[in-house]
Amino acid sequence: MFNILLIIRTFVFEFTLNMKLTFYKYQGTGNDFIMIDNRTLFFPKNDTKLVAFLCNRKFGIGADGLILLENHEKYDFKMVYYNSDGNESSMCGNGGRSLVAFAKQLEVINNEAEFEAIDGYHYASIDENNIVSLQMIDVDSIKIEPNYTFLNTGSPHHIQLVDDLKKVNVKDEGAKIRYSELYGNAGSNINFVSQVTNDTFSVRTYERGVEDETLSCGTGVTAVALAMYANHKTDSNKVKLNVEGGELAVSFNEKNGSFSDVFLIGPAKFVFRGEIEI
Repeated sequence: MFNILLIIRTFVFEFTLNMKLTFYKYQGTGNDFIMIDNRTLFFPKNDTKLVAFLCNRKFGIGADGLILLENHEKYDFKMVYYNSDGNESSMCGNGGRSLVAFAKQLEVINNEAEFEAIDGYHYASIDENNIVSLQMIDVDSIKIEPNYTFLNTGSPHHIQLVDDLKKVNVKDEGAKIRYSELYGNAGSNINFVSQVTNDTFSVRTYERGVEDETLSCGTGVTAVALAMYANHKTDSNKVKLNVEGGELAVSFNEKNGSFSDVFLIGPAKFVFRGEIEI
């Protein structure tokens, strides 16, 4: 009996490794994601090597992350997010916005969505131009230091103002801070910021898990908007953010240092659909 079970398991394993995987590619201001409809729970969620392979830009599909859309007993769907290194990660704002557009394409939702991510409940809306407004978590604590600000918007973010954003070597400087004693083994995402106008900032982000600069980071620009307000760099509760991949906006309400009704707003676009053998 043991040998029979072993043969069956081996066959299933080999069959799984040679199956054709249907995927969808989405991007939100240049932050790109592999989307997989996993409502039947077929995807091997603990296979970090597979996720890393799929996200690899040389040998796989190529993406900053991979996202599974799954059923949820209470909400419209569940979001499961992996960084490009293959590990499940904390919240991804642009990924969440892209997943809402994907859910609409699958006809899981119409123009509004409620879903669960690793950091809890999220509400979102999507208009006819695929502009997605995603409600982020409330933020009650911001650490303000002389040279940087730190807060968690679903993912941890270090915010640092710089004089000349274009000259910053984001990969090298970001890695130094990400792996420094300041954040220990867990690390942090690192955002370099310059102010453009009272309500507009430019941002470049080093993302942990990707371990490089990305064209956009949703939780990052959300953190920047709140940090700039907390540091009295802006008095607007709707902040515009220029990123390498386009433009985003963040709106919020603030009371006694706490932020609520925080929305990340921007485009989420379908790129292509394909199949890959795994």
